[in-house]
Amino acid sequence: MSVLDWVAHEPDGEWDVMMKKVAEFHHKHDFAGKNGHDMGYRIALTVEELGELSAAITKGKPLEECAEEMADILILLMGHSIAMKIDLKSAFEKKYHRIMQREALTGRLGVRVTEYQNSE
Repeated sequence: MSVLDWVAHEPDGEWDVMMKKVAEFHHKHDFAGKNGHDMGYRIALTVEELGELSAAITKGKPLEECAEEMADILILLMGHSIAMKIDLKSAFEKKYHRIMQREALTGRLGVRVTEYQNSE
């Protein structure tokens, strides 16, 4: 749905309420009209926010700060789906079904659940 579709939407469940809130934020600041839906720009913001989360974790910041950085990333991802008019909840459900069918692999850095096959 578009920003205006989400703003006008009557939420049905917690996910819709969250998506509507992100859409209202986009509408309030006219993201669509001010290049805020450009995916190159949005990916750069996401990389920046991932860096902030990484720094919070590696510097041993309080969990509240880590949670705030995670919330920033979640809001950005939800905004990406609005900008691209992607049904993120459906994409999540489809992907979740696929990953639940996979076996876990353990590499040097920990567990991975991927279609990638380790050649070691």
